[in-house]
Amino acid sequence: MISNLFSSTTIPVLEQVVNFAQMRHQVLAGNIANLDTPGYRTRDLSTEAFQANLRRALETRDEQATSLAPPETALNPFAPVKAGMEGILRHDDDNVGLEQQLMEIAKNEMQHNLALTIMNNQLQLIGAAISERA
Repeated sequence: MISNLFSSTTIPVLEQVVNFAQMRHQVLAGNIANLDTPGYRTRDLSTEAFQANLRRALETRDEQATSLAPPETALNPFAPVKAGMEGILRHDDDNVGLEQQLMEIAKNEMQHNLALTIMNNQLQLIGAAISERA
């Protein structure tokens, strides 16, 4: 019952967004650390692929919610999203400058912080509902 409570909210979606942002931040920080390394190729995680996987996972979750199958036997719709984060794209001999990497880190940080803020607000609402303090 508790798992149904959380799975019907956006908390699982926000969890995937936070995980992706953390992994991407590590990759971008590695690019900055190796900026002066001769022959180093910048790396990045594909935000387009992540968003497409997340969209498919949401559609699968919604389809499972309308089906008669119990949620315990249903597959985790977010498994492909997590698996998609493991594929790091390498750009062919295109080393991006420090300014570009810092801009990507700033955008990534904003996405991460927004997801955490929304998740925190939802958990506070759930806590208030449980304790009957509205």
